Amino acid sequence: MLGRSIQLGRIFGIRIGANPSWFVVLFLLIWLLTGQYKDAFPGHDTKAFGLAVASALLLFFCILLHELGHALVARRNNVPIAGIELWLFGGIATMTREPDTPGAAFRIAAAGPFVTFLIAAGSWVAGGLIWGWHSFGSAAGLSESFGYTAAEVVLGYVALVNSALLVFNLVPGYPLDGGAILRAIAWWRTGDRLRATRFAARTGRLVAYAMMAVGVYVVIRGAIFSGIWFILIGNFFAQAARGTEIQTRITSQLEGLSVADVMDAEPVAVPSEAHLDRVLDEFFLRYRWPWFPVIDRAGRFLGLVIRESVDQVPEALRHDQTVDQVMAKDAEGSLRVLTDAPLESLLGREGLRTLGALMAVDGEGVLRGVVTLDQVRRALQPPSPAV
Repeated sequence: MLGRSIQLGRIFGIRIGANPSWFVVLFLLIWLLTGQYKDAFPGHDTKAFGLAVASALLLFFCILLHELGHALVARRNNVPIAGIELWLFGGIATMTREPDTPGAAFRIAAAGPFVTFLIAAGSWVAGGLIWGWHSFGSAAGLSESFGYTAAEVVLGYVALVNSALLVFNLVPGYPLDGGAILRAIAWWRTGDRLRATRFAARTGRLVAYAMMAVGVYVVIRGAIFSGIWFILIGNFFAQAARGTEIQTRITSQLEGLSVADVMDAEPVAVPSEAHLDRVLDEFFLRYRWPWFPVIDRAGRFLGLVIRESVDQVPEALRHDQTVDQVMAKDAEGSLRVLTDAPLESLLGREGLRTLGALMAVDGEGVLRGVVTLDQVRRALQPPSPAV
């Protein structure tokens, strides 16, 4: 849905990325805030720009904390996180599989809004105690032309936008947090996760259409920029909810299947200590595959050996170099999946998209099979009618 992102770093081992659209919104936000702060600090254009940059970065830092709330609670409930991505409409923490229980789903969904609530409440209380409630409230909304300190304006902005984010995120429309909370409650009440997901997705589509209608009304009233923004957000949520409905139907077809049910249980693997000249003759030239999984003496999966990497080694040196010297290590575990993992957990995995396959390992990391994209697609096909 979001495409490739630029990695900004890692927090608690979780990859933090930024979609190119995030940079567009960041600069646009800085431009808009600069204009507002010039009115609050007339004659101090450099100061206004600096405060705009600080405010914009603080906004996305708060969004990052919101998503970290989701991610850390997900990990506490044994749900792996693929990463967090900042993008056009905020941020998203991507889980590699569904929570096991409605209680876990509720805790994960509620964690982000709870973090945002703490930030908003803390900002309002701190600002009210330092500058007084009336003065700080005016600074948050810039309701007066001047008379504020820089710290008061920035903290007021943080308080205001986090309050707005909290209210917006709790709207019961999937994929917003409010929709995810609604889905968890419906799952708990019905005992059927797929049915609850369909209900939340349909509710999300209704909310999205209402948002688009509001956008059209706002445009008619003359606020063209705000109206278009509402229409864009509503359109995205409508597509996301529709995508969730489709994915739910796909998931229902895969329900009950595990990786072991579809994998090739006799994978061709290369020993890590094998010399490159032997690997080229006995594997690449024999099977004509572009890559092979690499295993150690105990059969544990280590990474991949790629034909291009072997070809780059001069022919005269291949009899001295071994596979472990040129292989691509799977240090992050992105190319492996447990044999007993639900097949639906493979949907959206980056390794399956880019490599076309994932290595199936047991609890000890021993390679037990290979599951390919074609095998997953075949599992999604409806059964042939009986003759």
